[in-house]
Amino acid sequence: MPSRDHYWLPFTPNRSFAKQPQILVRAEGLRYWNEQGDELLDGCSGLFCSALGHARPEIGEAMAAQYRQLDFSPPFRFAQPAAFELADDLAQALPGDLDRIFFVNSGSEAVDTALKIALRYHHARGDGERQRFVTRDRGYHGVNFGGVSLSGMGNNREFFGPGLPGVLHKRNTLVEANRFTAGEGEHGVELADDLLGFVEAHGAESIAACVVEPIAGSTGILVPPRGYLSRLREICDEHGILLIFDEVITGFGRTGKAFAADTFGVLPDIITVAKALTNGAIPMGAVAVRRGIYETIAKSTPEGGIEFFHGYTYSAHPVACAAGLATLKIFREESTFERAAELAPYFLERVFELEDIPQVVDIRGFGLLAGIDLDPTEVMGERGSKALERLFASGLVIRVTNDTLILAPALVSDREHIDGIVDRLRATLPTL
Repeated sequence: MPSRDHYWLPFTPNRSFAKQPQILVRAEGLRYWNEQGDELLDGCSGLFCSALGHARPEIGEAMAAQYRQLDFSPPFRFAQPAAFELADDLAQALPGDLDRIFFVNSGSEAVDTALKIALRYHHARGDGERQRFVTRDRGYHGVNFGGVSLSGMGNNREFFGPGLPGVLHKRNTLVEANRFTAGEGEHGVELADDLLGFVEAHGAESIAACVVEPIAGSTGILVPPRGYLSRLREICDEHGILLIFDEVITGFGRTGKAFAADTFGVLPDIITVAKALTNGAIPMGAVAVRRGIYETIAKSTPEGGIEFFHGYTYSAHPVACAAGLATLKIFREESTFERAAELAPYFLERVFELEDIPQVVDIRGFGLLAGIDLDPTEVMGERGSKALERLFASGLVIRVTNDTLILAPALVSDREHIDGIVDRLRATLPTL
């Protein structure tokens, strides 16, 4: 057995983990197995990634075939067929004219790339003074310096310096009057006007983009109030501000349609995706850009010039492209998004049955996403950590942020799987 002294786990209390390690050694379908051989239900699609369940053979076979044919090709000034094919498939799945695709390797890279595209676009239009970004409190946009600057989660920013200058944070959409609401709340649409306040305070000519998760995921599933996203779109249109949707979590069927932009009927200018793009089989992300933005940047560049000085060694990696193509094919052929939409009402109904547990102080949900707030002890996060450990022991893997439990079952789940998740929560939460 290898030493466990050298691996530094991300977003983990490593010293506590060393005393009680939670090791997963196998996955298949909707389940994990630990090193003792115990079976655990996956209640969070890995980390919002494995929308089709684990170890889909079609994806693995496609990756192996691509590796044997072309394992790697340099992405700067060269390309390979699978990149064009995947871009075509994505363009067809995305709403509106979001059909120019820039490939990256993670959600964090997608967000930083989207910020740079926004700056490059405004510079191409002669509006280079637009350098501010407006985001939200309790937002999460990855861990690179651009995303950390946007982040509205204090622990993610505390030790890492000032970040990008000029980032402005709107209030989050967690509204007391919407407690224990399944779906969009009726209260809080006026929170979108925080963006208008920044326009008035700093001038629209200084703001490049407004960046939001349609549903704030990692911070605890904060569902927007009814009309909130539409109002952001109106303000952005009125003042020449780009609207960027971070759909790293909500993309690919999580809200019942292909993208949350489809579900909420709001077309952003840029969408970031990752996670379920390859069903979690291999790292990959992408940035989808409206055609006019790409064309503006291209036309501002002299013939033969490089339009966008940005990219990654592993952009459009051939094996990742193969995984993405296989994943999107399954989504289409198995009507995965429609299946998720059919299951969502039952999922939310069962989760909201937990409202009567004394330790539960709020539940929120939309589609196949739910957040359960636990009443905190004097030590923030203590009850959440205890819940994670006890649920693991009971046979359930979920995501915890502070004292909020996050559920995101695979889109191919059935009612029995949902029942298993809720039954374990019902048995465990009263013990905390």
